[in-house]
Amino acid sequence: MRSELIFEALAREPNRYLLCRLVAKGTRSLHRPNTRVQDTTNEMLELFSVRVARAKTLHIGKTLELNQRAA
Repeated sequence: MRSELIFEALAREPNRYLLCRLVAKGTRSLHRPNTRVQDTTNEMLELFSVRVARAKTLHIGKTLELNQRAA
């Protein structure tokens, strides 16, 4: 649900006006033709959510560890 995405994004960016502005800018820049604007907005909120940010951080950390082992 979008409300859950908004609350998760607010945990990362507590200023709701700035969050709204950033999500709107991101939605305009990432929107693809023949897709719903609502779906693009949800994607942007997922990018700002804490849960996704943690998962990406863990993934990047594992990638760095693998690169160091290979070297």
